[in-house]
Amino acid sequence: QVHLVESGGGLVQPGGSLRLSCAATGDIFSFFSMGWYRHTPGKERELVAQIYSSSDTKYDDSVKGRFTISREAGKYSVHLQMDRLEPEVTALYYCQLRDSRLQAYWGQGTQVTVSS
Repeated sequence: QVHLVESGGGLVQPGGSLRLSCAATGDIFSFFSMGWYRHTPGKERELVAQIYSSSDTKYDDSVKGRFTISREAGKYSVHLQMDRLEPEVTALYYCQLRDSRLQAYWGQGTQVTVSS
């Protein structure tokens, strides 16, 4: 059983910042990647940022330069620093862990709302 817990979402004004955190616990086979996805009503869940066991990172084009994903060394824990936030990033953000068998595990989601 693998359990992911997200934190750090909330309401922020345009131009502000938020930092999302995700910690995974349980019987994790072997780490391949962890990442953040977001979902808004009427749209597919989409990848926001991902970090791999190699420490390589991947970002959606819309957040490059504004979002930074990082992982705590030796831990199944990632953070997403989100700066210069705009209303269009409002969504439910989910953390995902993928093991080396490419089995995916998901958190419950944390709401990010950017509004004045």
